[in-house]
Amino acid sequence: MDIKFNSEGLVVAIATDVYTNSVLMQAYMNREALEKTLQTGQAYYYSRSRQALWHKGETSGHYQKVVDIYTDCDCDSILLRVIQAGNACHTGAQSCFFNKLKEFSYFPDINIIQKNIDVIAARRESPEEGSYTNYLLHKGVEKICKKVGEEASESIIAAMKGDNAELAGELADLYYHTFVLMNDRNLSFSDVLAVLEQRHNNTRKRNY
Repeated sequence: MDIKFNSEGLVVAIATDVYTNSVLMQAYMNREALEKTLQTGQAYYYSRSRQALWHKGETSGHYQKVVDIYTDCDCDSILLRVIQAGNACHTGAQSCFFNKLKEFSYFPDINIIQKNIDVIAARRESPEEGSYTNYLLHKGVEKICKKVGEEASESIIAAMKGDNAELAGELADLYYHTFVLMNDRNLSFSDVLAVLEQRHNNTRKRNY
């Protein structure tokens, strides 16, 4: 594929989170950066300020594992879907795009799912005194499964009552305890997403 580099030998490169599709950052690649990325599966960019190849995460440890790479229809910009280690922005923010220009209406951030999963993983790696997550992980799978069952039952009760506000709260509890169960069983979110994707691909040829 013939990438259209500009007069400076650069092409715009945008990195998005493979789990949430959120935009993490925008940078530039030259031919060498693109070739290194294709060869290694790690994101490389070209730093215009330093006039040098830039391996994302080389100083911070916040590497980007590339899942796949796309070009736009004109082949003059590149999209990388990545698994981001740590935060993408040098300011410490998860994404470089955090300066909100205007909000027309509020919409909950789907990234909160991954953030919950990440917090649970962090508690497992670095336990905190008084943490409910650590309490559940310490008690083990039997206790966690009991809580999943309780939250599922409470969700059913809320649904039967017709109380959507209560149902939303109970489902949030169910999701959280399910994420704890996944962590306890060393099951990643991508494992679950892969099953959902496979089911979707198998069923979209016929009616659900």
